Amino acid sequence: MFIQTESMPDPNRMKFHPGEAVLSGGIAEFENASAAARSPLAARLFDIGGVDAVTLYTDSVMVVKSDGEDWQIMKPMVLGAIMDHYTAGDPVMNEASGNEGENEEITFEDNPEDAEIISQVMELMESRIRPAAQQMDGDVIYKGYKAGTVYVEFAGPTMNLMGGMTNLLSHYVPEVNAVKDFRDAIPKPGLDTPQGKAVQEVLDSRINPAVASHGGHIALIDIKEDKAYIRLEGGCQGCGMADVTLKQGVEVEIKDAVPSIIEVLDVTDHANGSNPYYSPGK
Repeated sequence: MFIQTESMPDPNRMKFHPGEAVLSGGIAEFENASAAARSPLAARLFDIGGVDAVTLYTDSVMVVKSDGEDWQIMKPMVLGAIMDHYTAGDPVMNEASGNEGENEEITFEDNPEDAEIISQVMELMESRIRPAAQQMDGDVIYKGYKAGTVYVEFAGPTMNLMGGMTNLLSHYVPEVNAVKDFRDAIPKPGLDTPQGKAVQEVLDSRINPAVASHGGHIALIDIKEDKAYIRLEGGCQGCGMADVTLKQGVEVEIKDAVPSIIEVLDVTDHANGSNPYYSPGK
């Protein structure tokens, strides 16, 4: 087996191309050894000291090392671990978990009448959007199209591409009027409750007009009992002041307007790990 390596803009990241299929589709991200229990390949890589995170793609494996570790020392161990995995014939993912993780159960059935629109969207994604995402050490994967909305999976720190992606697609494909994270298609009864509608009104009338001036947006993801789950998008994602913005601004506004909400939780992927709202055990 000949495994090719690919350096990334972030010196702590490196991609390994084994020359064989890794996943049948989508991606799987693991930010620690515990999360990697569902993947024999990822678990084997976490046995190497200094491995901070592992992401599996259809044809490659990305490994993130700790600061201070040396690729000259770690690369041979990673290569050996990948080779040992394929030599042993172990599955990449345990059958019970599925190849793409818990969110992959969300499926879309594209309407055959939208075939031309979808073809144009896919072409733009492959030629313009995915290369930009991959330069950020991430990826943007098409999931489905419905009623003018393109649903995608944002892998790694690529959520802030949403606005530009919407502008690009709608310019070349007028039928497209929105791009959304595919997880937004999950039914969320909490958004239709009086609490959910009240929180959404606060975001629309008080909060988003202010953060829009900084290129940001805050989305309400769900309401569960006395908790509101929000996601920071655009210029807000990955911002060093995100926690201050949440605690001193957004949370105060929401609690003042909707006293039944006692906690506001940020589900944003500010770096490139798993989403704490959608991932189990967090």
